[in-house]
Amino acid sequence: MNTLNPETTDGARRRNFFRFAGATVLGLSGLASAASRAQAATPEGDGPNWPGELKGKHRQVVDGYTVNDGRPLAFASVFLLTDAAPSSATSVVILRAQALPVALDSAIWEKYKIGESLKIIDPEIKAAAVKNPFLNPKPGVLLTDDMAIDRLLGKGVVFGACNIALHGLSKQLASNAGVSADDAAKEWAANLVPGITLLPSGVWGVNRAQEAGCTYCAGG
Repeated sequence: MNTLNPETTDGARRRNFFRFAGATVLGLSGLASAASRAQAATPEGDGPNWPGELKGKHRQVVDGYTVNDGRPLAFASVFLLTDAAPSSATSVVILRAQALPVALDSAIWEKYKIGESLKIIDPEIKAAAVKNPFLNPKPGVLLTDDMAIDRLLGKGVVFGACNIALHGLSKQLASNAGVSADDAAKEWAANLVPGITLLPSGVWGVNRAQEAGCTYCAGG
């Protein structure tokens, strides 16, 4: 019959604990570094004045954390479409995590092979997207024409993009364009779709939108 040595068992437990703790710290270090950069990029105090003063009695924030065939955009469009009184509804859309590329212009999609790398299909060509499929699409390509990001901006939808996701994904795909992670992040930030605000983080944006009176809708 085998017996366990308490001292040996306790020692193994301690070693396993420190290995786990060390791995956790290393795993979080990248996120902490990106968060520090985002904080440094915002003004002192409470951060940028975003989303600002929202018009309309009915307000909703769509939390887009995956592309999901553009459904975060579709949800925003449907919210405006189904409101009975014109101009009585305001929609806010957060593009964070895997949905962040929706906020980028088509040149960045092509240069960094976003569609191929993240397995995002362009419904127009039924293949990996080589441009932003949700920006200036041809009529009839998307689930609804009104969900195109340029159309939503034209209707006053307020968009915010996550700086944490921008740094993480641009670093991940920097080698596709043959540039450094820092240069990739700068280029991505400079090539957001006009009208979209770069936020300290996506979850920061969700919080500020709710504080501004928005109800929450998961974009998926």
